[in-house]
Amino acid sequence: MTAPRASRHDERRRTFPALPPRPGPAGGTDFATSWWGNSWVESMEDSALDPARLQRGRAYAGRGHVDAITVTPGRVMAYVHGSRPRPYRTEIRLRTLGDDDWEDLLDAAAARPDHIAALLDKEMPHALAASADLLPTAGDLTPDCSCPDDGYPCKHAAALCYQTARLLDEDPFVLFLMRGRGEHEILADLTRRNATRSAAERGTAPPPMPTVDAATAMTPRTPRALPLPFPLPAGPGRPPVYPHTPGAPDPLALDLLATEAATRAHTFLTTGIDPVAGLTPWQDAVRLAAAHPGSGLTASTRALYRDLAAGTGHSPTDLARAVAAWRQGGLAGLTVLEDAWDPPAGPFDRARPALVAADFPHFRPWRNRLSAPSLQLRFGRDGLWYGYESDRDREDWWPRGTPDTDPVGALTALLGR
Repeated sequence: MTAPRASRHDERRRTFPALPPRPGPAGGTDFATSWWGNSWVESMEDSALDPARLQRGRAYAGRGHVDAITVTPGRVMAYVHGSRPRPYRTEIRLRTLGDDDWEDLLDAAAARPDHIAALLDKEMPHALAASADLLPTAGDLTPDCSCPDDGYPCKHAAALCYQTARLLDEDPFVLFLMRGRGEHEILADLTRRNATRSAAERGTAPPPMPTVDAATAMTPRTPRALPLPFPLPAGPGRPPVYPHTPGAPDPLALDLLATEAATRAHTFLTTGIDPVAGLTPWQDAVRLAAAHPGSGLTASTRALYRDLAAGTGHSPTDLARAVAAWRQGGLAGLTVLEDAWDPPAGPFDRARPALVAADFPHFRPWRNRLSAPSLQLRFGRDGLWYGYESDRDREDWWPRGTPDTDPVGALTALLGR
């Protein structure tokens, strides 16, 4: 069973989430697994007046009828679900230890390093528990419940007692809290006692504990001004040269990624905006390939295109065409390549008369495109015209030229006039 986590509002109050139902028969034996958990159960069972109520309480606990358990000094409280819709408020009270009892208990723990180690491992040494009557005996536990049953204990109080034993299994410090002191309080006291004992054995006084008086701690302070930020570099730095080593990543890919990271970081530092944060993986792959410093399909470029295309589910030819579109117009150019749309009335309708007046009468419209043999103009959502070329009698269009707000200007750039 995973140790329950307590919601600790203060050192002497811990609330544990409801424990899950126990696997196996609800009325099985050995409800607790630790010797101290069984001792807790036995202290209730030895004083019970009705074994049948104990059996029903054990079944309630085993089926998870006990809600969150709150432990404070001298008291264990929870709501227990019975036969009625509204749960009953149930608690178990026990005596807290006096100061002298705590002194005996803590002295006994500090005198034995193995006791402290056992507690830190969530184990309860027999000798330590016996040094101050830490565990309850018959008659030490006083049950109380809002139900009408006057049994001693009623089945709801018995269920709470059994579930509390499961808490004790996982964390014996719960037992210390029932007796009056919290875990951190005990460990701090043991640390001080251990330091004092070690100093006494060395013949020196223990060093004073560092403290700050409350007035000093609460005095308002003016925080020191932060240092000025470092000046921004004029541009991104160049990455180192990566050697070509068998079995190592491709130097070209490393150089490309390092250059890309430096450029993005510099842009973010100077503008606060990541220019590629909104791109899809495919768009980012096209952008990376388009940023390659070489031109044409060299051996290194073919390898880059092959890997980027394979990683995005496209062919190298698809990627090469998309790179041409990106170099023509960036993300808008790539969108023009891939997106056929119906533009509203306006600039698109005025394009054909303008082309006819410039002696280009053979363009046919289809959606946002004007096509002629081996030439095409595409109207982008950004209001620019993009030129495309294809071999005659083929529909294999490739971006060419420079975008222009004027279709004639885009066509002139495409033809190189």
